[in-house]
Amino acid sequence: MKIIAIDSSGLVATVAIATGESIIAEYTVNYKKTHSQTLLPMLDEISRMTELDLDTIDAIAVAAGPGSFTGLRIGSATAKGLAMALKLPVIEVPTVDALAMNLWGITDVICPIMDARRNQVYTGFYDFDPDGRLNILHEQFAEDIVKVTQLLNEIGREVVFLGDGVPVSKDAIAANMCLPYRFAPPHCSRQRAGALATLAARYYEEGRLVSATDHKPEYLRPSQAEYNAAHGNIELHNPHND
Repeated sequence: MKIIAIDSSGLVATVAIATGESIIAEYTVNYKKTHSQTLLPMLDEISRMTELDLDTIDAIAVAAGPGSFTGLRIGSATAKGLAMALKLPVIEVPTVDALAMNLWGITDVICPIMDARRNQVYTGFYDFDPDGRLNILHEQFAEDIVKVTQLLNEIGREVVFLGDGVPVSKDAIAANMCLPYRFAPPHCSRQRAGALATLAARYYEEGRLVSATDHKPEYLRPSQAEYNAAHGNIELHNPHND
């Protein structure tokens, strides 16, 4: 089994080529360029470096959301285009689940948080079985960070936070967490296509596949434009609020 994995759900753009047993190549960029500028060139680079034969690919895995609305659309369009061209299925991996995979083997509760703006974060709660299987304690959701800390306090276990929501949430976490907690180091605190591919391989074995036609991102909540329109704001679109 060989998978191309794509994640452009957050600030990071990351792609990987993986089998069920190894990560053949991974390319991750956390810089100021838009994902539409970086994603396909990155994929082209690792394909050339590994002399990839596209006929050997079994599926396209993509971070299906939540995340940046613009980033999700770019990743989704890229995955759909590749899957249609190669006549392959798509493996939809929840973004927050894939982030949790970065901390494989951690015995504490894992809480990825992505900045969702409007004083909210995208998050979910996870841990791992003794055999290394990811457990979902609370499926990914959008919520105020204070409410998130309250829910974590109720679980009653030490917590590890990671994700691009950490820098903007540190003060609220410090003020409201009643249990021991810590923050993941930089090398495993952002999206990694290798982690996404590892989880996607399990989904592939379980038959959790969709067609390219049926794939669509999971936003979890209305876009900023929809939110503004619903609340009577004059400004209907601001790409910086995606």
